[in-house]
Formats: sequence, structure tokens, C-alpha cells
Amino acid sequence: MPPPFSKTEFDQRLQRVLISMSERNLDALVIGDPANMNWLTGFDAWSFYVPQVMLVTHNKAPIWMGRMMDAGAITLTTYLGDESIMPYPEDMVQREGVHPMDVVSEFLADLGLDGKSIGYESDTYFFSPRSLGCLQKSAPNAHWVDADLLVNWCRAVKSDAEIQMMRQASRLVEGAMQIAYDNIVPGLRQCDLMAKILAAQVGCNKDFGGDLTALSPLILAGEASATAHPMWTDATFDKDQTVALELGGTRKRYNAGLARTVQLGKGPKKLFDTASAVEEGLEAVLESIKPGVTAGEAHSAWQKVLDQHGLVKASRIGYGIGVGYSPDWGEHTISLRAGEATILEPSMMLHVMLGMWMDGWGMELSETTVVTDSGVECLTNFDRAVRVIH
Repeated sequence: MPPPFSKTEFDQRLQRVLISMSERNLDALVIGDPANMNWLTGFDAWSFYVPQVMLVTHNKAPIWMGRMMDAGAITLTTYLGDESIMPYPEDMVQREGVHPMDVVSEFLADLGLDGKSIGYESDTYFFSPRSLGCLQKSAPNAHWVDADLLVNWCRAVKSDAEIQMMRQASRLVEGAMQIAYDNIVPGLRQCDLMAKILAAQVGCNKDFGGDLTALSPLILAGEASATAHPMWTDATFDKDQTVALELGGTRKRYNAGLARTVQLGKGPKKLFDTASAVEEGLEAVLESIKPGVTAGEAHSAWQKVLDQHGLVKASRIGYGIGVGYSPDWGEHTISLRAGEATILEPSMMLHVMLGMWMDGWGMELSETTVVTDSGVECLTNFDRAVRVIH
């Protein structure tokens, strides 16, 4: 299981992070987000359910500090050497009265970080307040700095190799969506359709395999289509039901999203009118996206179309996407919404997500895109019209 990219690629990513750290006068950075660990080094393991961090300093290779049982994944998935592995003992795992970060804090002390400026990720899912408190005890004279999203923003502009990985992820999600279209019928249980979708997300492509998607695949059927993120059930699909599908494809932890809407039989006129307006709005957004445009300006193109059709959507219409682990594939950086000042740059990846959740019904349409030198390219390629299945 070699790293998915060259050592040169990872060295360049590290340099980006070190430059950003220097700009903030940070001597060290504690990374708690597994997606950031993966992007920085290739480290890939289902190890984030217990405490782990990666330490970045200016004079050493990144150091992973986590459960001893998972240390072997460093050798399997990264170019890092033994000096980058500092595991804590197995008897620290989920044991009352002690915490694994107590041991990790001793590692920090041994590395001479007390009195230094140490950044940390304050709002990641897998780095708890208790973990931070344990680390701070070992370096009471250090200056602890909230450096949340530092690595995330370094990830925002993708390399050519990353874009190629996203193209493969896009092929996987197209295959999964086609399986959904080929099998959904009234009377079929949602869970049975989902079983086929999950199999397709991982194994539908003969040239390469898929991973578990960072965002669970979603089925929005009937009344459940009025909300954004319902989970599938064992209920059957009904005749004349509207169903929105939000699926993903994931290749080497790089995620591509795709949302489409299916009508099982006769559908209400308001659905097709809304879908037509949403397609028009999507085209307006795609036409507006180019280097130098702000995320807010892209949203304005969408809002103009909505205003013309008398429709309302309060939520954002897109976000940065790329490397991700459960529970989210978004990068928590770029958001396409009103007033957003982020300037779009070539090779940024965006999931343009147009969900309309109405009173008792809903529909979705999305594309995974990359900003080019002159505009935008859709990496996903699937018919956008509401599919009517009789």
C-alpha cells in the first residue's frame, strides 16, 4: 500500500505548511484532523477514534503520535521514517483516570517545546479539549496559538496530481449514480438500493477501487426530501414519489460529490419548474466562476436567477472539497455564499451543491468542479435533468 503521491509532492505540501507557520511565528503545529495528516504525509488508517496528533516543526520531519497498534500504518502509507513515530502504550487506551495525551505531552517536553510558540487545531472533530489540556500541561511556558484551518487553507489549491485523483473519484460517483438510476423502482426498499450503491462506490470501476466516502450517501425520499441530510431506512419507494440522491466517490481519500433527482412516475409541476430554475442557476454559477472572482460573486449569480423565479435558499451553494474522512468531505474553507470575500484561484476544487428543501418535498443538483485558468470545469459528468422513471 504505497503512498498515493510522490515524495516530492509531499515535500512541497510540507513547505507550504512551514511557510504558513512562519507567517504566524509558530515554532510548532499540532495537527488533530486526520484529513490534514493524510494530505501532509499520506498517513491513512482508521485510527482517529482514539487520540492521535501529528507534530510539525521547522527542523524535523513530521512526527505522528498515536496508538501503538496503529504505528505500522506510518510505514505502510507514508515516506516517513522510524524517527517520525512516537506511539503511546496500549494500556493508555480508554482507561479511566489516564489519557493518551498525557504520554504525548511528555514527548513534547522531550522535544524542547516548552517556551515555544505552538499552534493547534481548535475546531477539528478528533482533537478534544481534554487532549489540548493534557498537552498544555507539559509546556506551561509555551505560547499556545489557535491555528485552526492553517493546513486546510494550504490544501485549497490542488496540485495536478490531486486533480487527477479527483477525476478518478468523479468516475466512481458517476458509476454509483448510474447504479442508483438503473435499480430504483417503486416497491424497492431504500436499504436494498443503498446496498447496491455502496458496492458501486467501492467496486464499480474496473481500473481502480474506491474508499468509504467521507460523507454518508444520502437518500431523500418523499417527505424526507424536505430536509438536507436524512439517512436511508427500510421503507419502500412509492409510486409518484420524488427522490433526491446525494452520493460520493472516494479515491485515496479524495472525495467527489454528485446529487441528482429522480421522479418515480408522475410528478408535480412545481418540481419540474423548480428543477428548471435550479439548472438555470447552476449554469449561471458555473459561468461566473473564474480566477479573481470572489465566492460571494459566484453566489450572486445564483441569487439573481432565484430572484427571477421567486425562490428562496438560505444555505450556501458550494464549498471546497478534497481529502476527507468521516463525517465530512468539505474542507471547511471556501464557501459559496452571499458576501463571501474569498478570491477563487486556479486549481481550487468546489462542490457546487444546489439543494432546494421545500415544504414537504425537495430536490438536489450538484457538480464537483475545478477552477481553471479561464473558468471552471465540471469533473462529474451526468445528465442533470430530473430522471422520470415509470
